[in-house]
Amino acid sequence: MLTDILFGLGIIAIVEGLVLALAPSRLEQLLDMLRQIGPERTRTMGLVILAGGVLLVWAARG
Repeated sequence: MLTDILFGLGIIAIVEGLVLALAPSRLEQLLDMLRQIGPERTRTMGLVILAGGVLLVWAARG
């Protein structure tokens, strides 16, 4: 179980690092868009993405 958690955190770090390394200007644009959307819609989007991630993990674990 701990191995799976560390694996997941490692994958997240890889993806985040790739975004920062390969597309820093696009990340700035994304952050500007998120500022314009507002905190409530951003929170809703985060919850939807979180639910999608949970479903993906659940489906992968079968």
